[in-house]
Order: sequence, then structure tokens, then C-alpha cells
Amino acid sequence: MSITVTTWSLEQTSPADLIPAKEPEGDIRIARAEVPSPEFSRFLYTAVGGDIRWTDRLPLTYADWRERLERPGTETWVAYDRGTPAGYVELEAQENGSVEIVYFGLIPAFRGRRIGGHLLSLGTARAWDLASRWPDLAPTSRVWLHTCSEDGAHAMDNYLRRGFRLFDTKTAPEPEVSTPGPWPGAGPV
Repeated sequence: MSITVTTWSLEQTSPADLIPAKEPEGDIRIARAEVPSPEFSRFLYTAVGGDIRWTDRLPLTYADWRERLERPGTETWVAYDRGTPAGYVELEAQENGSVEIVYFGLIPAFRGRRIGGHLLSLGTARAWDLASRWPDLAPTSRVWLHTCSEDGAHAMDNYLRRGFRLFDTKTAPEPEVSTPGPWPGAGPV
């Protein structure tokens, strides 16, 4: 069986495009995971995407994860609520000063608390100043991402409210896969 999935690509072409969200109340902090850790990154990927069918990275080996995380200009920024991981944004430098927000989202228990807008704001700002931490990279000239009809209900609105603009839309059939949950057999909460 297949389902029809719409994928939207969005971008910012200037740091001035970013419209930061208001910081959420409470003890929310965002920190860069500076030590590449396949275990931690896989945890974040499955915990955030397990209920919305993120499956593309599930077959990757430990070495595959490590290789991706150790690429120059790849960064993972993690939101914490009172010390507990709440979500993350993964950045990846590409050619010609382009930076992709490869993954972004919150663990289900932390959604709907205004953490996502704050995390996306900070992640986008870190994409714009990525070359300041990676001097061999070209300065960022574009920050882009894609989202799809399978992502969270508020994803597109959050991107638009942060100043991203739509530049491409594609609709295609994709195989219907079960929701993997945060680990095999866990299912959605």
C-alpha cells in the first residue's frame, strides 16, 4: 500500500529573515552536543520521529551515524526541559554556503509548550552563524529545510512564523510504513 505525501521545501536567504519566537517559560535551555555520539543522535531521532514515521535513518549502522555526525559543519542542538532532552535540531553545511536543517522536532511529551518555536529560532540562528564555528566553511548564504504532510500538525506554521518562505512543493506516492515508535515494538505514546 502507498500513501500520497506532500513535501514542502522552505528557505531563508538572509539572517534578517529570521523572526525569533518568544522564549518559553520554565527551565528550558538549548545546548550544542559537541561530541559526536551516534547513540545520543539515534535516541533523539527515534524519540522525536517515532510517532511520525521517521524511518530513513533506522537502517544506518553505527559507522554510518558516526560518519554523518563527524562531517564538518554538522551540528546537533538539543533543547532540555529541566535537564531532560525535549527535542533537537540537526544542521548540515552544504555547498555554496547553504545550510540544511536536516531534522527538527520535539519528543511528543514536550510538544505544545512553545519549546519548538524557541528551538527552531535558535537552530536557525546557529545555521546562519555556522561558519563562525567552522572556519573552513563558506559563510552561510541560505538556510533551508523540507517538511511533509506526515510531520507534526504545527510544523509548517512554525516554519512560516520563523520567516521561512516556500520555494518548492512536490506530491508523490510513498510506501505506507507503520509508525516505528522510539524503539521496535514501542508504538506511539
